Amino acid sequence: MSNKIVKDIMSTGVRTVTPETPIKEVVSLMCLYRYSGLPVVDDNGKLVGIIAEKDVLSRLFPSIEETMQGLANLDFDDAANDYKALMDKTVDDLMAHGAKTVSPDMPILRAAVYMAMNRFRRIPVAEGDKLVGMLSLGDVHKALFHQSLNT
Repeated sequence: MSNKIVKDIMSTGVRTVTPETPIKEVVSLMCLYRYSGLPVVDDNGKLVGIIAEKDVLSRLFPSIEETMQGLANLDFDDAANDYKALMDKTVDDLMAHGAKTVSPDMPILRAAVYMAMNRFRRIPVAEGDKLVGMLSLGDVHKALFHQSLNT
């Protein structure tokens, strides 16, 4: 297992969006295909960020600071209306700019530790700023399972 590297197990042909993609389209993809996040690339295929479900949904909840100050009274009707208003935004409005990545040549267990330290379930695989795939904890788990069957 120690000789396995990220490119051996990563997913290729990754679905991406651009900063100009409407949030409504992104949310449709997330709901339809059960994506928890999508890499954001510019017109040249350069990885510029990530848009995740949490980026969309976190806009509906009070911040920790507001909660600690006692200012947060969550009104579920208002939250539903706020969600509808989010559909008029673009990826650039909500995405996390910049993205932590792993290299295709990184050992998979090192990549898994990096993911765990950052609390990521999946991470873009990039060569420089060019997206070449995605690695999920499920990919790592599957590889470990297959390895355990062969020893």
